Amino acid sequence: MNVTLLSTGGTIASTDVDGGPKPTRTGAQLLEAVPELESHADLSVEEVAQVPSFEMDAETLETVGERVRGLEEDRSVDAVVVTHGTDTMEETAYYLDVTVRPETPVFLTGAQRRPDEVSPDGPHNLLTAVRAAAAFADRDAGGTFVAFNGEVHSARAVTKAHTSALEAFRSRTAGPVATIDRGGVAIHRTPRSETRPIDATSLAATVFTVKSGSAVTGDLVAAALERDADGLVIEGTGLGNATAGVADAVREAIESGVPVVVTSRCLEGRVTPVYGAEGGGERLREYGAVFAGDLSAQQARLRLALTLAALDEDENDSEAIREAFAPADRSRTDDSRADYT
Repeated sequence: MNVTLLSTGGTIASTDVDGGPKPTRTGAQLLEAVPELESHADLSVEEVAQVPSFEMDAETLETVGERVRGLEEDRSVDAVVVTHGTDTMEETAYYLDVTVRPETPVFLTGAQRRPDEVSPDGPHNLLTAVRAAAAFADRDAGGTFVAFNGEVHSARAVTKAHTSALEAFRSRTAGPVATIDRGGVAIHRTPRSETRPIDATSLAATVFTVKSGSAVTGDLVAAALERDADGLVIEGTGLGNATAGVADAVREAIESGVPVVVTSRCLEGRVTPVYGAEGGGERLREYGAVFAGDLSAQQARLRLALTLAALDEDENDSEAIREAFAPADRSRTDDSRADYT
């Protein structure tokens, strides 16, 4: 099988230099460090970026997406592997799943330990991605995944759950799509895209995220409006609640035409407008806020920006945004491509 590796930097490509570690190694050097890869696939490599993922900007993310779309059109490519920093890997994975909706499986991988540290994990994670690519190709799979520490997670469910441990990633609500060990690749559910696509790629819209919590005021929401925010994501507490101050500012934002999407700071579970009081979810719903189901705040921010980019001039913004975050159609069979947000 033919696999194209797109190198973007991150810890997997970083070494210690003056001023602190930064990406220095090329994609070709990463492949050379894992000779076993050749027994699983024929690999080609392209350099797309050389940045730590905490510096991933909209232009670079859109460039990665453009290259993945180009490889999707190349029938000689059986899978794509993207080496990437772990800090924002889940966001790039979700962006690709929503904007590209890959029919050819795409795997993001990286490292928690640099190649110049003791026991670097990059080579093992890269091998995990390529072994998964070979197994998924045999299943006619598609979608975007994170391959890390012997596990493969869907872009829709994955999150970075630990700052430094090798088992950095986990799937929220669902378990991994597959696990990989010496015995082979064990696929636990159909490898597929689990997101609903959006016909846009631009992240030009300015969407701010504001996190609620004890004693948080509405000042940050007000500041976002002063900076001409195109949209807001409120990372609420519990089922999607906020302080009275945040809720008042949300009402003002919506009345001024700025859409507001509500998520939860909880790692798992869905937001639901239940509570009254001044900042409860039911009050936010009455003001016109849209609830994002079980999307994380970082996923909701990307989805709102893409939705705003996809809007037609004569389209009803509020209805289109509500539809973009509507609950998933759970009636489909397990063998079909999912239609989630």
